[in-house]
Amino acid sequence: MTAGPAGDGDEQLSLPGLVRAEARKARPPTAKKPVERAEVDPIAQVLVDLPLAHLDRPFDYAVPAAMAATALPGTRVKVRFAGQDVDGYVVARVADSSHPGPLQYLRRVVSAEPVLSAAIAGLVGDVAARYAGTRSDVLRLAIPSRHAGTEKVPSPPVPLITATADSAGWSRYDGGERFLGDLAHGARPRVVWAAGPGDDPSTLLAEAVIATAATGRGALVCLPDRRDVERLDAALTARLAPGQHVVLTADAGPSRRYAAFLAVARGTVRVVIGTRAAAFAPVHDLGLVAIWDDGDDLHAEPRAPYPNAREVLLLRARAEETAVLLGAHARSVEAEYLVRSGWANEVSLSRDELRRRVAVSIAGASDVEQERDPGAVTSRLPKSVFAVVREALTTGPVLVQTPRSGYATRLACDSCRTPAGCAQCHGPLRIVSAQASPSCTWCGTGAAGWSCPECGGRGLRAPVLGDRRTAEELGRAFPAVPVQTSAGDRVLSHVEARPAIVVATPGAEPTVAGGYAAVVLLDTWLLLARSDLRADEEALRRWSNAAALVGARNGPGKVIAVGDPVRPALQALVRWDPAGFAQREIVERQEAHLPPASRMATVTGPAEQLEPALASMVLPEGAEVLGPVPAEDGERYVVRVPRTRGAELSSALVALQAQRSARKEPHLRVEVDPSTLD
Repeated sequence: MTAGPAGDGDEQLSLPGLVRAEARKARPPTAKKPVERAEVDPIAQVLVDLPLAHLDRPFDYAVPAAMAATALPGTRVKVRFAGQDVDGYVVARVADSSHPGPLQYLRRVVSAEPVLSAAIAGLVGDVAARYAGTRSDVLRLAIPSRHAGTEKVPSPPVPLITATADSAGWSRYDGGERFLGDLAHGARPRVVWAAGPGDDPSTLLAEAVIATAATGRGALVCLPDRRDVERLDAALTARLAPGQHVVLTADAGPSRRYAAFLAVARGTVRVVIGTRAAAFAPVHDLGLVAIWDDGDDLHAEPRAPYPNAREVLLLRARAEETAVLLGAHARSVEAEYLVRSGWANEVSLSRDELRRRVAVSIAGASDVEQERDPGAVTSRLPKSVFAVVREALTTGPVLVQTPRSGYATRLACDSCRTPAGCAQCHGPLRIVSAQASPSCTWCGTGAAGWSCPECGGRGLRAPVLGDRRTAEELGRAFPAVPVQTSAGDRVLSHVEARPAIVVATPGAEPTVAGGYAAVVLLDTWLLLARSDLRADEEALRRWSNAAALVGARNGPGKVIAVGDPVRPALQALVRWDPAGFAQREIVERQEAHLPPASRMATVTGPAEQLEPALASMVLPEGAEVLGPVPAEDGERYVVRVPRTRGAELSSALVALQAQRSARKEPHLRVEVDPSTLD
């Protein structure tokens, strides 16, 4: 027997079902059993994983007695927020709450493993404030994703490091032996190190780490890419017992990376090396933070809030009172600013030692060369370059650096020099191999029958050549010599110490035991032609990294560059004076009110949102607003303030984002001190 028709949307119940339903309605509601709070420190302050600027603060939650032993500072928890279960981290347990109303209880402890130490929680807040971001965004950079199975495996105890640092390499540098001695005695020196040509930076970095770790303190080194990490890993493996250091890189895989992170968080390992995310590693008793090649843009995080590993390490050094080492072959203006202000000391080779190691020249720079070869200044491969290569090949390999990968990456009319474009999408034309016909870089459309729209010419020339075309030309010039390329997805880590020509793009230069017999730098104008604030600085950095791979055999290693001899960056390379060049850059930037003499931020978003947003900001005294200029996501403004007002600018940007977040207005992209400004 069934009940009568139900109302719209109601279920049809049988008679027994109706009876049970009525009985439930007649019963008084069951009172919820009260949850017992923890007896000691019953309040948990939780950083909730919400990327909303107006909610970027810890929230108080009551701790159930059942979770008292597991909901400890640093652990992951689930909490109820705005009607949803969300992730969070316990940052503290306290006795009382300032919240006037009732508190919600923690929903559950995701893991009793403490992964957010007090020092890193403080660093996360400092980075968020410095870069006008949220703690939630920084936490995603600082703490890797959980791998539950890995947590069940205990980290084995690691014996203390008893190795003694070898000072032979550092003793060749003015101030180097003292720096190493200070580390070995537990001091906190702050050093900007100009690594010289012919030295293996990994070996010297390893000795600095060992000097620190032998005192029982931790050491942390950030490097630009995987190849640099592998070299330092090999250097430390040769000097330390197994398991005494770990590698933290994004490409290690979730299980392996989390295991390394846990070993550090548990304090069983105190030496960490890795790429930019390793700057947040929770090293116990941290004694040294170091970074190699701090000017490399790989140290700049591409995700919000876009922190730079160098600045993260400097924030840690100030908060945890550690020693600091900034090393590079070149010198970033930020590193030079630390020396100039007296905050750090310089460690470098003497001029006599530099002259013994390397001799840099520019093709066609002298009157004698121009008389012998009138086309030396304009030729891509002058006769003097062939002479250097020919002589060097009698003793070892030669490195040739060229800025572009590929074959012929840009084409132009052979008659009028008009850039050749695609008839379909107007993209630039290129040639990918010696046998291929021209095609569009953007859409791939073939252009075998191309003709110049300006003069009607059908001939094409290649003003910009890649590594494969360069290798082809050198192979024809030296037919008996093997030619190798290293670029793009074909990067070589090292080559044999035998006569050969190695053509590589910047950053892809392989190492060789004993160094190269000579280094050639081609197409230097291409790096200098970039429309970027750091074009000259970046060009000198890339040239210096390649030139430093030269070896001193029967005299100084030979480096020859093809370019305009009057350019300051090339002159600095000839003198091997990265510090002098950085000082010149600082003076010019001070006159132009550019970083690091000032603090700068870009604000990008839809045009209709930007102007009222900036008008609502309370900017620091002396602030300048520049723009707008077209950007990929709408328009971009630049806000510039004196360096001493940098913290105030970041605070104003945080307040702007919080106001917009509270009003549910679209998010604006904010970058403080962006790595590039083109």
